[in-house]
Amino acid sequence: MKRLLSIFACALAASSLQAEPPLKPVDWIKPEIDTVNPRFFYFSSACRPFGLVNLSPDTQPDKTWKSGYRYYDQKIECFSHIHGWQIAGLPVMPVTEKTDVDNYASKFSHDDEIIKAGYHKVLLQDHAITAELTSTPRVGFHRYTYPTDQSARIILDLGRKLMDHEMIKPVATLREDKMAVEGSTTMGPSGRRKKEFTVYYIAEFSKAATAVGDWEKGKVVIDFGKVTEPVLMKVGLSYTSLEGARKNLKAELPHWKFDDTIQDSYDHWNDWLSRISVEGGTDAQKTKFYTDLWHAHLGRRLVSDVDHSYADNTGAETRIFKGKRPHYNFDALWGAQWSLNVLWPMAWPELMDDFADTMVNIYKNGGMIPRGPSGGNYTFVMIGDPATSFFSAAYHKGIRNWDKDAAFKGLMRNAFPGGIRDHAGYETQDYSNGGGMSYYVNRGYVPLKIPKSKGGHRQGAAQTLEYSYQDWCLAQLAKSLKREEEAALLTKRSDNYKNIWDPETQWIRPRNMDGSWHEPFSPINDKGFTSPGFVESASAIYTFYIPHDLQGLAELFGSTEAMSAKLSSNFEKSAPDRFIAAHGNHATSWVDYENQPSTGMAHVFSHIGKPWLSQYWVREVHTKTFSDITPDGGYNGDEDQGQMGALNALMAIGLFDMSGGAAQDPKFDILAPTFDKITIKLNPDYHKGGEFTIIAKNQAPENRYIQSAKLNGKAWNSFQFSFSDFAKGGTLELELGPKPNKKWGVE
Repeated sequence: MKRLLSIFACALAASSLQAEPPLKPVDWIKPEIDTVNPRFFYFSSACRPFGLVNLSPDTQPDKTWKSGYRYYDQKIECFSHIHGWQIAGLPVMPVTEKTDVDNYASKFSHDDEIIKAGYHKVLLQDHAITAELTSTPRVGFHRYTYPTDQSARIILDLGRKLMDHEMIKPVATLREDKMAVEGSTTMGPSGRRKKEFTVYYIAEFSKAATAVGDWEKGKVVIDFGKVTEPVLMKVGLSYTSLEGARKNLKAELPHWKFDDTIQDSYDHWNDWLSRISVEGGTDAQKTKFYTDLWHAHLGRRLVSDVDHSYADNTGAETRIFKGKRPHYNFDALWGAQWSLNVLWPMAWPELMDDFADTMVNIYKNGGMIPRGPSGGNYTFVMIGDPATSFFSAAYHKGIRNWDKDAAFKGLMRNAFPGGIRDHAGYETQDYSNGGGMSYYVNRGYVPLKIPKSKGGHRQGAAQTLEYSYQDWCLAQLAKSLKREEEAALLTKRSDNYKNIWDPETQWIRPRNMDGSWHEPFSPINDKGFTSPGFVESASAIYTFYIPHDLQGLAELFGSTEAMSAKLSSNFEKSAPDRFIAAHGNHATSWVDYENQPSTGMAHVFSHIGKPWLSQYWVREVHTKTFSDITPDGGYNGDEDQGQMGALNALMAIGLFDMSGGAAQDPKFDILAPTFDKITIKLNPDYHKGGEFTIIAKNQAPENRYIQSAKLNGKAWNSFQFSFSDFAKGGTLELELGPKPNKKWGVE
């Protein structure tokens, strides 16, 4: 009998262990990471991939920086539906009849809070209301559980300032059946988004409502009386019309099944993230990896309806167009060549199609391929034309469901005076000169202090370097499109970076209007010294910003040894500061992974014959700069709509592309991954290979060096392999060890 009982107990224990299912990718996501002082658009909870609706609590709603949901704040001010690049809107708050409608913020505690991808639950302590939030792509869904002894109310505060712009022209009407409020609210202009932008809404309720107050200033208060069951609210949004909001609501959320919608969101995110699965590694590494992937699909926002209609503001008046694909709002893609351009084509190539199509449509509507479109218009954020690397990467990775002739024509216009490059940062649409393209074309570089120029980021050395790389990207696309004349011209111009190389100091250096070197000069800003010429960075960083011709840069240094020594020195000097500078002080660091210009630096070594140094420094950056999974760190305060998440995910996978994918034959750089096995599911609509698998043998924190490699069973001694091989599917096997093998990867 004892033996039988023992067997039964063991079986029961085994059954209990087997009953615990493994965590899915979505289960590893931790939205709280780096929420101490984020940007307004950073935090997400009740959101789908690129959702037009990003329904999340705001503890600091009226700033762009250090705003939105801040983890250590004591009160929730409101729940707003839109957190995007220069767009925000529709703050709401559940309250009771005892609440002061002009001071309705509430204390909350993380002990009473659940935050997941697609779901947020929190107790509003001052109101004794439990708020739950979820969403579809274009509809916010609320469930509020009220105290039973007070009338339940909801405030739609349409006139409340959000981010850095005023909310104006509020319109609200209680529908005749008293089951919905319909209307619109308009985002006033901001310093970057120069025109107004209107969002239309329909807020439907599960219970009839009564209007409270006059609503004249947009303070829409509705009362449901005393309730014994939760009150549900569905808020459908559209940027085209009230009818568009109605269509979105009907198409995406025709029911009132709140828990089903939470599950749908969970499944949506899990399907999305499961395209890359990992095995091995620590729980912390998995948490950060899947949170990184999550962020890479968050910050940019849908702005089109379910039928692909969207609002365009590039003309004198708002126009409504109907596209063939989803239409997006996003920042400049500045620096995305080393993050999104590499990650998205692996498992989400349809995204590049959608974003390319968006940019082509804006070109057809407004005359330029955009740089940071927001609110249906140009923002001219940052510098240059980052779209060139994006389009070239898309084309050369087989992602081509966009008008290629129109795209090339628009990119060529941007590459000459009067195009997008000629607009310096944050200029108005009717002015261009700060980009200095006439000087770049005629002199081969952009000087400092161009007369009669306007706008921000008018820093000639950085502009020259970025234009040179973008010329090369566009030349690659021109060659593939058989535009030989343009390809030859652009290839020649891609050498313009050499015109600002100072052989005496061996640094990239800005020139003055008369062609002389700017004095005084220092590779970084140190001890109060400021050296101009570089955008949110310094010469110490931008000197290595030659992704298209690192061998040419090595020749300027005199040898790969000299170049490697200087780059190694940069990393050694910045290591005590975790390879970052304080935000806003980017030019004070020798390496700065807090901002985009640095994000290719650790990978440079592979391209000058020293791949083991890339293996070392990439792992150092990955571990020391981006591994934190607490609210206090992880992205260093500026994740820029997923770019830093995408970069860190690539480091964990062990793949990179120095060219930004823009080469005619794009190649992945190979580095040591942090997981035992990575499986990437290829999208069969684009790449027919099924899966690509990376296997790392002897995986351990100390084993960051590649000892040997096999690609599809054959010995592989190059630090690169072609994207075309990746797209066919296959297996990359890596043998790792604690000491560098200086023979592997050197061709």
